Amino acid sequence: MAKNDDVKVLGAWPSPFVMRARIALNLKSIDYEFLEETIGSKSQLLLQSNPVHKKVPVLIHGDKPICESLIIVQYIDEVWTSAPSILPSDPYDRAIQRFWAAYVDDKLFASMRQIKSLEGEEKKAMVEQATEGIVLLEEAFEKCSKGKPFFGGDRIGYLDIAFGSILGWLRATEKMGEVKLLDEAKTPRLVKWAGRFCADGAVKDCMPETDKLIELAKVLMAKMKGAPPKQ
Repeated sequence: MAKNDDVKVLGAWPSPFVMRARIALNLKSIDYEFLEETIGSKSQLLLQSNPVHKKVPVLIHGDKPICESLIIVQYIDEVWTSAPSILPSDPYDRAIQRFWAAYVDDKLFASMRQIKSLEGEEKKAMVEQATEGIVLLEEAFEKCSKGKPFFGGDRIGYLDIAFGSILGWLRATEKMGEVKLLDEAKTPRLVKWAGRFCADGAVKDCMPETDKLIELAKVLMAKMKGAPPKQ
């Protein structure tokens, strides 16, 4: 890893958005300091670095804070221009990957987060909505990858980072909600892609364990309901 003593990431281990910054730095072989925030509280450095949204991740490059995960990924790609590039060189391909990355956040992840707290018909409808979103991403993968292993081609790229970062929570949602979202029958390419993504050297040390995410989710849900978590 290249030594860059002035690069820091403010984050928390369960956050898929924090993962994005870390994966992008790993892909570029940039050494950085990971400053872990305590879940449920905000450090003074975080409040100073991101006074608008007051949330992680924040990339601190020198004395300059950069906020919002996908903006951070783009910043990393633009500042450290050494290969591999994260965003495609073609403007149309860049636009398509940005579109689907926004879709992951605004539609897919938003619906996925609700599944574990719903029941009955509401849960069924939300599962269907999330599944439809993943099927659309299967079609996007076929077009973006052009027969190669990742959305970004031969290597992990922008959309791989955007979607891949939520795989930990996707698996936790499947297990907690007793549902199947990433289904080999419906999305065989994405199932294989997910395996390749999680095994990549830039990713595997950042991806949180499913059981730890489930344990955290139970604690957070119990706090919201004012009751002790179920064992």
